[in-house]
Amino acid sequence: MQNLNRRTTLKLMGMGAALLAAGGRGWAQQAPTADQLVKGKHPKLIVLSQRPVVMETPYDLLVSQPEKTPKEILYIRNNVDLPGYNTVEGASAQGWKVEVGGLVDKPFSFEVSELFALPQAEVTMVLQCSGNGRTLYNPRPSGNPWQRGGVGNVTFRGVRLKDFLAAKGVKPSEKALFITAHASRQGNAPEFVRSVPIHALEHALLALSMNGEPLPAVHGGPVRLVFPGYFGVNNVKWVEKIEFTEGENTTAEQVPRYRVPVIPNTHLPFLPQEPGQRYPYNLQNSRSNWLVTLNSFIFAPLEGQTVEGPYVRVEGVAFNDGIVPIVSVEVSTNGGRTWHQAQLATQGKTFAWVRWRATLYLRPGQHEIMARAWDAAGRSQPLDGNIAWNERGYEYSGVMRVKFTVA
Repeated sequence: MQNLNRRTTLKLMGMGAALLAAGGRGWAQQAPTADQLVKGKHPKLIVLSQRPVVMETPYDLLVSQPEKTPKEILYIRNNVDLPGYNTVEGASAQGWKVEVGGLVDKPFSFEVSELFALPQAEVTMVLQCSGNGRTLYNPRPSGNPWQRGGVGNVTFRGVRLKDFLAAKGVKPSEKALFITAHASRQGNAPEFVRSVPIHALEHALLALSMNGEPLPAVHGGPVRLVFPGYFGVNNVKWVEKIEFTEGENTTAEQVPRYRVPVIPNTHLPFLPQEPGQRYPYNLQNSRSNWLVTLNSFIFAPLEGQTVEGPYVRVEGVAFNDGIVPIVSVEVSTNGGRTWHQAQLATQGKTFAWVRWRATLYLRPGQHEIMARAWDAAGRSQPLDGNIAWNERGYEYSGVMRVKFTVA
């Protein structure tokens, strides 16, 4: 009887292990895909977080739409989730109110529905998570493991905040140095507040649509306060309150999060941080992730691809904060010893990305190509992006390198 019990026990243990293994595989298979988490999203999007929703655009999908990034494949970086808003369909503006206050002469509130009857403005801009490229830092900083797909090129349409204030007869005080926006807290959502410098008012947009369609709920619909040239986190979704303030707000999303070190008491040159080192972020020794850093991506060839030679077309996009134009993009096939000038598709200042192209003569075999952009302010990309290493992995802008084969 003891042997029988032992055999039975061992058999049951084996069955249990098998079931556990099968169950483990089943659980892995049951992890929701992007389209299951957010209605209308492409199932290939990489889910980095289920709650709040964070999704990255696979690079092959991103480059397949070089002009404008459709809502179905645009990345998502939500810091909060609003119940019922995980869809690319528009959200109802009916009854949605926004307060405007702080350092203004006449505080007021308005319903978003009234914005549709006002003159509309449009801006095409790069929308990018400030953590995009985080995995390229070494050692890898904390946070969602973004590769290069936390970015898109989109067109927002809506009412200019500056014009709306003027139409209401409202003026910010001279003491107002920042615009502070609050997201909705429907469904007991956590507080989300961001401040940007007052000069962002020049191009600020109360966005109602994206790429010619109602602003997707998951991307901030029915109304998002958009600041062209600024990292995505500053473009507050589901905005319900706009304040003009003398200082930056001090909630967690402003400090210590979304900041990089600077020389204390200035917002001047980036202060390099020793890789792997911790940093005590505060308002004096760091700056917020505001303006988009200069960057360029190679859209073709792709990593590991085999292309026909000997004449190889290399193309991609470049972008910055839109304050000055992109003036050149250079490509190199010898590790940066020499550079070849690419042709830019457009000239002049823009908040959108600029497409570029070059044709190179390359012998059969393996090659590595690099691309770097320059703008009219004399800014360029570092060959080694790790010089800007920071604890949370923000603002990566090192030159992109792609290895491929010429047949």
